[in-house]
Amino acid sequence: MASPATQLAISRTKYAVAPILMQVLLGMLYSWSVFRGPLAKAYGWNNVQTNDPFGYSILALVAGTILGGLWQDRSGPRLVASVGGVLIGLGWLLSAIFGRNPTALIYTYGCVVGIGTGFGYVAPIATLVKWFPDKRGLMVGLAVMGVGVSPLVFAPIIERLIGKDPARLASTIPSTFVVIGIVSLVGVVAAAQFCKTPPSGWRPAGWQPAPAAVAARENTPPVGMFATWQFYALWLAYFLGAAVGLTAISQASPLVAALAKSSAVLTGAVALGIMSVFNGVGRLAWGGVSDRLGRKRTLLAMCALSAFACAFLLRGATGFWQLLAGLSVAAFAYGGFLALMPSLTADYYGPKHVGINYGLVFTAFGISGFWVTKYFAHLVDKAKAAGHIAAGYNQVYLILAGMMVLCAVICLTLRPPRARTAA
Repeated sequence: MASPATQLAISRTKYAVAPILMQVLLGMLYSWSVFRGPLAKAYGWNNVQTNDPFGYSILALVAGTILGGLWQDRSGPRLVASVGGVLIGLGWLLSAIFGRNPTALIYTYGCVVGIGTGFGYVAPIATLVKWFPDKRGLMVGLAVMGVGVSPLVFAPIIERLIGKDPARLASTIPSTFVVIGIVSLVGVVAAAQFCKTPPSGWRPAGWQPAPAAVAARENTPPVGMFATWQFYALWLAYFLGAAVGLTAISQASPLVAALAKSSAVLTGAVALGIMSVFNGVGRLAWGGVSDRLGRKRTLLAMCALSAFACAFLLRGATGFWQLLAGLSVAAFAYGGFLALMPSLTADYYGPKHVGINYGLVFTAFGISGFWVTKYFAHLVDKAKAAGHIAAGYNQVYLILAGMMVLCAVICLTLRPPRARTAA
């Protein structure tokens, strides 16, 4: 009969399944751009008003990740993820009731769904980091891949549920919110029941931490993390790296719609779905590559690819296929940040407090999603009012290319902290 340790090593593979399924459902948050056009047609909202719920949802996602990370470090991931599923379902259902008002939608979708998604997002990541210390990059990448590919599954379904009849949008948008709410509630809560952490001190049979990771056993708490400059470097790199992907995701459907009268051959939802494939594959691929080549080299490659996509594909794009190629390459590179940053946080500060520590690093993602996408939405609206919307998009992607160059410079400085404060 196999020893308890061997049985645990075999059974840990099942803990990768539930997180992936849960993250696919959580990723419906990123299908928001499909709603933007219908909301504008149904209620006459402008670019900023249709973008604001998404921006606030990213901010709330971070708040939920921090609170959920702290809570799951103490109470375990199952309860936290279950509560997250309830909040997500409730938020979508409230959106169906109050979603005709842009401010109300910020609270229902932006805040309630966002916080619930944060609860659900951090619990599986913290679980996998503890079960797979030997394959952190790959397994975290596999989990967050679910979020990335989610729009491939749900964006076309959402688009079909909403329909194209302008006269029916005021009723089909709320009914779509109801469907998403029910699916999210049932699916996330069910998947949460399979989230479980290994016994304290457990490690895979035959696995020993690499010399560079030995210090991670000190399990640095947040106070100790704040005392290292690496935290601030990671935070800024995450802020810059997330800016490209979040901007591409939030603008994908409107960009395709802008080309619809000339060269667009696919709908915004289908284009978003294609992007999601590259986003999801990027999360898995970059995570696995980082386990072999190292996190720093992988980050630099991602920065270079993002800068190329913004400067040479998206800026000045006039044809549909060039636009889709640029969005897909940007999404592929962006996906790596979601896989590498949890792994880097665990590498630098240990797995014990990874829930709250990564939640604090993750604030960079939220602030980037809120501030950067809002700022660029203003730029596009201003250019559109002046009759030069193409120039507005070109300005956005030129700025983003410069941000990725700065991100690469920051990544060059990264190295593990020399000393940490043990818990």
